[in-house]
Parts: sequence; C-alpha cells; structure tokens
Amino acid sequence: MNLAFPNIPTLLKSVDTVLSSLKTRDEVLQKIAELLSSSIDHYNWVGFYIVDESGKNLILGPYVGAATDHVKIAFGKGVCGQVAVFEMSRIIQDVSLENNYLSCSSNVQSEVVFPIMKAGKFVAELDIDSHAISPFTDQDTELLEAICEKLAVLF
Repeated sequence: MNLAFPNIPTLLKSVDTVLSSLKTRDEVLQKIAELLSSSIDHYNWVGFYIVDESGKNLILGPYVGAATDHVKIAFGKGVCGQVAVFEMSRIIQDVSLENNYLSCSSNVQSEVVFPIMKAGKFVAELDIDSHAISPFTDQDTELLEAICEKLAVLF
C-alpha cells in the first residue's frame, strides 16, 4: 500500500513545469515517465503508447523501466489495446487474473493504463506496471487522470 504517496498538487506542478520547459512531445513524455518512476515506489515501468497513423495500433513511445517486446500493440490486444478500444482507464490489481494480458516481464504483478484524449479522440495512453499486487489506490487514479488531461495538449 502506498502510505507515503507524494503530494499530488506538487507532482502536478512539476508536470506543468515540464510541459512549459521542454520543446518536443517525446522530451516531455520521457521526462514525465522519469518523474513518475522516481516519485512513486510502486511505479516500476512507466511509459506511453501512441496511436499510429492507421488508427489501429499503439506504438511504444518514451518509457522508463525494463525493455519490452511490445513495441506495437493492436487495438483490442492486451490491457493497452482494450483501453484503446473502449477509451476508458483500466486498473488491474493482479495481472494473473486477466485473460487478455500481454506479459512484459514475470516481475509485473499489476498494471494501470489511462487514456489520453484530445477533443474527445483517443490519441495515446499512459501505461504503468508494478511489481506489487494491488498497489493502486484512488490517489493513483486522481494523479494519473490529471496528468493525462494535461498531456493532451501535446497531440
């Protein structure tokens, strides 16, 4: 359980600083991934998937954590692909119970994926893996939804 969860307003101010100080989308996304990974202990892999030109696949963008084979994910496949189809966040507290799960590592025990929407259109998502079972709380949801809303300006 994340008893020492960082101050959400402080983290969101840091996100605003990153958004205003870096020039490219990938620089911003990389810095946000680094910020989240270093700020929250149960965020063991933090990355972004971006909708490709066909609108049918997710392409791995900037991330922090172990390398992944999942550099391209079809809409509907795995948790990330389901978020792309349904445009709703998914919080999986125990990935071993998920039928349509794409395993990135045997260390991953739980995952959250939040959509990034711009003008009502799904454009990307924030994907976070944890090596703990059931670490995610309402605080994670509050923080990650706010960050995704802020990041929509990049797309």
